[in-house]
Amino acid sequence: MFRNLLLLVTGLAAGLLAGGCAHYRLGTGAAPDFHTLYISPVRNDSNLPQAAATVSAQLRDEFLRDGRVTLVSSPAEADATLTVVLTAYGRSVLTTQPGDSGLARKFGLALDATATLQDNTAGRKLFEQRPLHAERESFTDSGQLQSEYQAVPLLAGDLAKAAAPAVLDRW
Repeated sequence: MFRNLLLLVTGLAAGLLAGGCAHYRLGTGAAPDFHTLYISPVRNDSNLPQAAATVSAQLRDEFLRDGRVTLVSSPAEADATLTVVLTAYGRSVLTTQPGDSGLARKFGLALDATATLQDNTAGRKLFEQRPLHAERESFTDSGQLQSEYQAVPLLAGDLAKAAAPAVLDRW
């Protein structure tokens, strides 16, 4: 009798736990208000030359990787349009060379942008000029120009990783 009662209680507990987890979804679980997204070509108002193409590609890759929206090739096809403007690029000395304190060994790189999300179906802005920020460190052991050149795609990827949740996980 005790064994039957124990089996009954265990079965009920398992049933309650399974029922509670039945609607669990991996990921954020929040569905955006739109299904298709057009990402405008990034505008570069910063002092980082040729960064717009790299950031545009990284943005597209990040939204494709996320998979909650479908990217389209024109604003006419899209439920929403994302516009990103690169606003500032900065470099600061973090570490100097041991033999010469006037020469930098490591720089801190920062890229700032603003993002605007337009709802094309309702004709209203979902958010406007939301700040985005990304930082990376760059070692100058192989030369400053080369190290920054290699860091820009990583910086662009970090900016894209900041943009995707800002667009898709809105409160």
